[in-house]
Amino acid sequence: MKVIFAGGNGYTPEFSGGVQSSTHHLAEQLIEHGHEASVLAALFGDGFFGFRARAKMKLLRQPAVIDSFPGYPVVRAWFPWEAARFAVEKMKPDVAVVQCHKSVPLGKALQAEGVPLVVYLRNVEFHELGGDLRELNSAHYIANSEFTARTYKREFGIDSTVLPPTINPALYSTPTTGEFVTFINPNEEKGFDLAVKIGAACPEIPFLFVESWKLDDDQRARIGETIAPFANIKLESRTNDMKTVYGRTRILLAPSKWEEAWGRVASEAHCSGIPVVGSRRGGLPEAIGSGGVVLDYDAPLADWVEAVRRLWNDRKEYERLSTAARAFSERAELDPERQFATFFALLDKAAQQRARRAA
Repeated sequence: MKVIFAGGNGYTPEFSGGVQSSTHHLAEQLIEHGHEASVLAALFGDGFFGFRARAKMKLLRQPAVIDSFPGYPVVRAWFPWEAARFAVEKMKPDVAVVQCHKSVPLGKALQAEGVPLVVYLRNVEFHELGGDLRELNSAHYIANSEFTARTYKREFGIDSTVLPPTINPALYSTPTTGEFVTFINPNEEKGFDLAVKIGAACPEIPFLFVESWKLDDDQRARIGETIAPFANIKLESRTNDMKTVYGRTRILLAPSKWEEAWGRVASEAHCSGIPVVGSRRGGLPEAIGSGGVVLDYDAPLADWVEAVRRLWNDRKEYERLSTAARAFSERAELDPERQFATFFALLDKAAQQRARRAA
């Protein structure tokens, strides 16, 4: 089967995040099982990679440019929905998996080319959809959490198969020196302000803030100014090897104030037996489960500090939650092969519907 993943955001190396990581893992699984995978994404055009892509597009006078940076074809265009026909002609997909930004215009453009759709609902930011999902007739839906499924059912009347973000444990499972309380993605919606307050209230505990969404110079400067008064808080640049982060992490801090659809970093940390202290927002409690402590985002600062300090100082409690975190990462719902079987069954169902219509 030929599968194209389509989204209105960027893709590695121009942009990285949970959606891109999960998509890459699914693409690798498809290839391992003898299928073909490709991606249709937005072109940002920044840096040397972006410059080469822009030059190639201009030289060839095409609506999009194709590269194989992640190990499979990626079709990049300024407006991916406008390049749907080009992508279909080049990749000849049997089915498309549409995700996140501009799902509606992308889905409509792909359906117009006769490509059946599976829509993967990965957040609850309805304004990013670019329209009403009910316009995508005959589409099948996957939601990354029970929270996401309930939210879209309430808003659009959509029934979804729940499939948490797929994770390759080999990329994240590592022994850890336990040097830091780690906070990944220092952005306001991820709870940056609260993370700083917690760190400031625990001067005896080292905190590591790690860039995930790429920070521009102004953002980096503001973060630097905010954490400068606190000798126990440091910022590190993003990395493609998260083992170098989790390998130094004792506790993962996830104080998000955003309605997280899931909380991929919690699942990643659990692979190494790292417990999570996180907020009760969206699907994040589902991701943390028994592998950590969940508090209301608006709980008193003292409650957050107490939860972090207890895990940092109470060896018995830490070992209990560390064991629970690792066990939670090994539950059936996160088994990669089981997840892939569910995912592929939905792709096959969508493709067969197309074949029946053609017959």
